[in-house]
Formats: sequence, structure tokens, C-alpha cells
Amino acid sequence: MQTTLRGVGVSHGVAIGEVRHMGTAVLEPPAKQIPAEEAEREQGRARQAVDAVAADLIARGNLAGGEAQHVLEAQAMMAQDPELMADVDRRIAVGSTAERAVYDAFAAYRALLAGAGEYLAGRVADLDDVRNRIVARLLGVPMPGVPDSDEPYVLIARDLAPADTALLDPALVLGFVTEEGGPTSHSAILARALGVPAVVALPGAGELAEGTVIAVDGSTGEIFVDPSDEKRAELERAAAERKAALSATTGPGATSDGHKVPLLANVGGPADVQAAVEAGAEGVGLFRTEFLFLDDSKQAPSEEKQVEAYRKVLEAFPEGRVVVRVLDAGADKPLDFLTPADEPNPALGVRGLRTLLDHPEVLRTQLTALAKAAEGLPVYLEVMAPMVADRTDAKAFADACREAGLRAKFGAMVEIPSAALRARSILQEVEFLSLGTNDLAQYTFAADRQVGAVSRLQDPWQPALLDLVAMSAEAARAEGKSCGVCGEAASDPLLACVLTGLGVTSLSMGSASIPYVRATLAKHTLAQCERAAAAARAADTAEEARLAAQAVLSGE
Repeated sequence: MQTTLRGVGVSHGVAIGEVRHMGTAVLEPPAKQIPAEEAEREQGRARQAVDAVAADLIARGNLAGGEAQHVLEAQAMMAQDPELMADVDRRIAVGSTAERAVYDAFAAYRALLAGAGEYLAGRVADLDDVRNRIVARLLGVPMPGVPDSDEPYVLIARDLAPADTALLDPALVLGFVTEEGGPTSHSAILARALGVPAVVALPGAGELAEGTVIAVDGSTGEIFVDPSDEKRAELERAAAERKAALSATTGPGATSDGHKVPLLANVGGPADVQAAVEAGAEGVGLFRTEFLFLDDSKQAPSEEKQVEAYRKVLEAFPEGRVVVRVLDAGADKPLDFLTPADEPNPALGVRGLRTLLDHPEVLRTQLTALAKAAEGLPVYLEVMAPMVADRTDAKAFADACREAGLRAKFGAMVEIPSAALRARSILQEVEFLSLGTNDLAQYTFAADRQVGAVSRLQDPWQPALLDLVAMSAEAARAEGKSCGVCGEAASDPLLACVLTGLGVTSLSMGSASIPYVRATLAKHTLAQCERAAAAARAADTAEEARLAAQAVLSGE
């Protein structure tokens, strides 16, 4: 008998297949004492295992490329964290085995993060995965991982580590479903990059029996258990229609009555450019430059290294628009040479622009490198600051851009509710706004963007969040300036129509989502988008907002 479950859809498409569960293993090693004379040997074993796991993560990243490579390189750095290794050595020195010392040291660090309010919960999942890989290597047991199968299947897991998600074979893994995670988790981002349908934050996903046939709708978040023949046909027909619409719609983003909505790509570096170009991106709406800095958390990259990386991206979009976000360090992207190590609530502390204003030489070098990278290129360079709170922040950033001799538009990201509430004031200092809906939701609802338990508050359809988007867009329109969206909200085709109706002037997303958004926009007029936006804002819940907008756009 068909039953329907609902999680959070994070990657478009439909997958129908048998359930296969992610392999599991008990990786808690026994607690036993070793004699003092074996401590040095055990410390060597621990270091070898850590180095091997870090090398494996880097190798997986090199194979995957793009966004996945940056995520896995950050995980490798986590594995070799000097403070964690010092704790491992201390535990071995007082009698622990290498595997037990690793297990307990990582557990202590995990508890520290949880005690800080889980603001780094996104890193906790990665931390657990690194720990498991090191302990498994020390114990000589296989790592839990993607099941072996000759037939395509739908993967079920409590959560998926980036190292597993990055190398999923779309020919075998039709889609995946997890109990944990949220729309902005690493697994969700990588699923979109792979083009694999995915649903996260589905309670009880682990209870689905091995071999059960399910249908996964990555757009709606619905899971149909033992779908009827009619439901299968309906889903397959919808998938075929969507594929045909994607192929039929090309060119710049626009509504059916010709209202232009530039569709831009979110990229993390030169490796992501090819996918953006192939998807027909009209430029880059979010160039995340922090990945260049995460290559070495001990020091900032040289001006020369930055110029080289920036120029590769700028050259890919001649006559196009490229919006660069200056370094967004802090919170879940700590850098040893910049961010404080002892903040109780890192997400509410010194991060983003606050960090750069505390280290003006780092900001100056980055802005100078951007200026040099753009020299002689016909690109429309725009540079924006993350975590702008008020006009004072905006002015400080604009002044730094001018002092660096940067010939570009200067903008501010709207990620804090105060920036949306005072958008007109901020626009007296900068020339455009860009809404980072992931963090804006996090700060609006006091809901950590990586914690599955509060994922409903991270839903970009929340009417309160739509109100803040509308407020920012209205301020930009009043000042004759632009207001784009570069958060994950832009990757939802239906929500893209609503954002357009709210007055947003451009949409930036992962490259794989661009064809879906282009095709959906092309089916509706601007007036329809405006009516859908009004209906969504009039709702009381995210689900009601989604259904109200859908009813308007489907003509119901």
C-alpha cells in the first residue's frame, strides 16, 4: 500500500528504485591501557593514520573537482588539526591506545562544539566522519560507505559525509534520502552539483526496509513508499515534461512576457567555471573566495596567487557580470591567522566583514588583487562584503575599495535582519545588495543552518524571510539600484518566480539548477510572479506559502 513521507527536497528531479542503506559499523574501540614503552609507537601509528586519511580525502577531492574538492580539502585540514593531534598524543602518553586516543580526543572536541550552542554543527558531521575514518584505519576494519551494487538504487543514510557524496556514481545512485541535514548542508550542496535528486531531514528514513521500492521527489521533498503504478506514471511523466522543458528553453533568464531576470552561478573557484558556462550562466553572482584562503589556514595567500585565481574566473565571462564576495572567514570557516579561537558563539562574533576590518591588510591585499586581475578585461566586476550590519559597515567597505583603487561596483550582502530593515540607509554607501538567504534565515529564526532538528525554520519559503527579501528589494528599487539573491533559495524554480515577483533583479545558484529555473520562469508572466509572491507572503507557514504560490502559478 502506498504511503507518503515528507522531508526537505534539496536537489531537483525524481528517482524511483529500491532502497539500499549506507553501511554501518561500530567504530568505538575498546578502552585498554598500554605500557609506557609503547607510547611512542602508538603516537606514530596515530600520525600515520591521520596523514593517510588526509591524503585520501584530498585524493577524493581531486577526483571530484569543483565544490566537492573544496569541501574535502577542508576536511583534510580538520584531520590534521594541530590541537587535536596534540590531545591525541597526550592521551597516548598516559596509556591510551592510538585508536582510543583518537576516538576520545575527537569526542572531547565534539562536546566542546555542542556546548557552544552547536553553531558549528555543520562541522560536527564532518568531524565524526574524519574520526571514523582514522579509527577504522587504526582498527584495520572497512569504513562504512556506499553499498556495493550492480543495480541502480536509492541510497538511505542517517547523514552523508562529503567524502561519500562527492564520489557518488549517478549511474548507480539514483537519488538519496537522509534523516539529518538541511537545505544548506554540504551533502545538499554537493547533491545539487551532481544533479542527483535528494531529500534530507526525513524522520525515520532509516526504518525503510532494504529492497523497498520508493519514489523520491527532490523538488517537493516527498517520498512515496511502494508507489502505485499510477503514481509512478505520474512522476515519470512529470520528469519527462521537465526534461523537455529544460531542453526547449535557452538563452538569458526572463519571464514569458520578456521581463529580464539574469541567471548567474555560484562558484567556489576556477574549477567550477566550466559547469557554469555549460549551464548557460550569464555570469557569476557569488564567487566564494574563502576557498582560496582555506588552502592554508595559517596564512593568507599571496597577492600573486590571488590574482591568478581571480583572473581565471573573470576571463570565463567576457562582457558578463562577476560578483565577488571578499573573504568570509569565521564561524564554520575558521582561519588560524584571522579568527579568534575562543569565541563562545562564533556565528554571532567576529566573522565576515568584521574580521576583515580587524585585519585591514588582508582586505587591502584581496581588493588590490581583484583590481589587478580585472585589468584589461571587458568583464563587469562587482565586489561585495559579507555580514554587513549597517551603514557604518557599508561605508567602511566602500572606503577600503576606493583606497585600493578598485574600479568596480561595491555592494553589501544582506544576511542580517538589520541590513534588510535598514537597506535604504546601506544603499547610500554601496551600489547593490545581494541577499544571502541561508544566513538571513539562520539569523532571522535563531536556527542553525546545519542542524536538522530546526530545518523547518531554515525553509526559504518562511513568510517572514520573504518579507525581509521584499523589504530589501523595495529599498533597492526606491534607490534605483539592484538587489539579487545568491542564497540557495534561488535554486528552487517555484521560489525563483516568487523572488522575481518580490522585485529581486537577479538570481544566482548552483550551476545544475540554472536550466530548471530558466524553464520555469519562461512559463510565467511578471504579473503572475507578483501575484504568487503576494499569496506566499499572506500565508502563515512555509508549506502554506509554497502551496499558495503554486496555486497561483498553476492557474488554480
